[in-house]
Amino acid sequence: MEKWKCSVCGYVYDPAVGVPKDNIAHGIPFEKLPDDWVCPLCGVSKSDFEKE
Repeated sequence: MEKWKCSVCGYVYDPAVGVPKDNIAHGIPFEKLPDDWVCPLCGVSKSDFEKE
């Protein structure tokens, strides 16, 4: 699965880990995250992420 990086703060969404504090389980690809999901560090939208 592909990792995605926030172009604003550098946070990397890794589907192998998920985002436990936001109840995003491991194994969920970036494309399957809700449309209103935001970066857990800086709050920008999914559109500000780029494939690593």
